[in-house]
Amino acid sequence: MKLKSLLIANAVLLGSFALQAHAEDEAQLIKQGEYLSRLGDCMACHTVSGKGDYAGGLAIESNLGTIYSTNITPDKEHGIGNYSEQQFSDAVRKGVLPDGSRLYPAMPYPDYAKISDADMHALYVYFMKGVKPSSEQPPETDLSFPFSQRWGMRFWNWAFTSDKPFQPIGGASEEVNRGAYIVESLGHCGSCHTPRGLGMNEKALDSGDDQFLAGGSLNSWDVPSLRGLPRWSEQEIVDYLQTGRNDKAAVGGEMKSVIEHSSSHMTDADLKAIAAYLKFLGGNPPLQAYNVQKQQATEAKLTAAKGLSEGERLYIDNCGACHFVTGKGAPGIFPELDQATIVNAKDPTGLIHTILAGAQQPSTEKAPSTLAMPGFAKRLDDDQVAKLATFIRQGWSNNAPAVTKDQVAEVRKTLKGE
Repeated sequence: MKLKSLLIANAVLLGSFALQAHAEDEAQLIKQGEYLSRLGDCMACHTVSGKGDYAGGLAIESNLGTIYSTNITPDKEHGIGNYSEQQFSDAVRKGVLPDGSRLYPAMPYPDYAKISDADMHALYVYFMKGVKPSSEQPPETDLSFPFSQRWGMRFWNWAFTSDKPFQPIGGASEEVNRGAYIVESLGHCGSCHTPRGLGMNEKALDSGDDQFLAGGSLNSWDVPSLRGLPRWSEQEIVDYLQTGRNDKAAVGGEMKSVIEHSSSHMTDADLKAIAAYLKFLGGNPPLQAYNVQKQQATEAKLTAAKGLSEGERLYIDNCGACHFVTGKGAPGIFPELDQATIVNAKDPTGLIHTILAGAQQPSTEKAPSTLAMPGFAKRLDDDQVAKLATFIRQGWSNNAPAVTKDQVAEVRKTLKGE
């Protein structure tokens, strides 16, 4: 009897150890999956302010119409609680739901296709065990014909996606390849920074093509090339992704959400890997040289404040206190205007929108202060904004086309409350 009791006690003890080990493994997977969800920026699209995390309902404007993000909490009726791991993987990596219907590529599954099996498993455990279920029912996406026919995505996927797993870059360092994996898969940077084709497809999905990360357009905003970022050091890239600002620039537009929900939560090692990879790609397009003589002439005229054009006067009255007569701003606080990407963009929409609506940097762990630029929509009319923007685009070393009041009027129409 004593031997039998001892065996039973040992079995119970071993079972307890096994349960504890399983719980510890699961807790580690949940933690890992939560971090991977940050790399994938899932929060930005699947969470609406005032609603539960990942409960969906965000309105995503696209060329097809308005697409609403889905509830991806483990709620069994309104979320993904009934998904098997394979069904979860198919939705994330292939854009195919359990009932066979197809997702629109507003969900960046062409990039997520490169997520590794191990990372996919951790993501599944996190969303099933680490996310609070929500019964929120987001609005249904209802696009006009023919875009409402989701079955057509089967042919789009055949033409424009790939099931090829992530391919490490031969001869590149481990750090560069870690950065490549994040950027090309979970980070889905190419979904905004790679030019789109006639089918609204990313023209390239990895660094094997020079078009990858070569810049594009999003909601009329020019999206810059990330290839090489020749004006920024690796540390400046890290600073920007970690805090939304560096000594040359400050975040604006859609990137604010990326910083807030994703990159500011990344480890230093992963941010350095991303920076190393972007530098590894090399510059495209080449760096534009500073026109020192033109820069000095603009600075001297603004300093003297004599014989100013209306655009120059508007700059001194509204912008000079923060961006200064040099157009250099203050490192880490107010961004440079001289040779800034948003200033010299082919399409001035981003600059016009920023002048009208203002901008606010996100609060992050490494930079908790929320620096804000006021909007001038109520203070300046369309003609004044056009003249101000034109001066900024043509002052100092900048060399971009003039802005018209009609362009300003079009952007003003898109502002909330206008």
